[in-house]
Amino acid sequence: MILTEGNVKRLYYGSTDLPLLEESVEMLKCANINGIYPTAPLFFTSGMKRTEQTLEALYGSIGHGILSGLREIDFGDFEMRTYEELKEDPAYLNWISGDTETDRVPNGESGVIVTQRALNDLEPLICGDTDAVCVTHGGVIGGLMCHWFPSENGRFDYTPDPGTGYSILFDEGVPVSYIKIP
Repeated sequence: MILTEGNVKRLYYGSTDLPLLEESVEMLKCANINGIYPTAPLFFTSGMKRTEQTLEALYGSIGHGILSGLREIDFGDFEMRTYEELKEDPAYLNWISGDTETDRVPNGESGVIVTQRALNDLEPLICGDTDAVCVTHGGVIGGLMCHWFPSENGRFDYTPDPGTGYSILFDEGVPVSYIKIP
């Protein structure tokens, strides 16, 4: 599994710019030996260290753009803290007992905000006629997929494991199908 220190410690982290663990970089390099990840004329990342490292591990030193709207959620007051640290915090209990998609994290973002900023950055690509590979984060991917392909459990039906994602086919700016990768 592709991991950061945040995954290992089970932290709420999104806006903290953590790098991949070295063994995860090596796993990604090995994973794409057979070219199982898609290619395209354009490549983009969120600009965060872990997406930059993922892109380089999979595709080598390749020119790419940065779409900062693809960065992961800002967990605000909960950033870099574990459930154990938060389980008695009234603000945390209020947030997890509400609608975590629409309710904003104190001093942070909501899922809706994250999805909308990602959609804003992706609009020129979606409406264009050139394929692109975007390396982003699980929460962002889950939100986008749920927006395009609504599901019963929301973003959690689509949030991919680290190092995986989706290839989406658009027809005149409308998402029509997807496949899981790898």
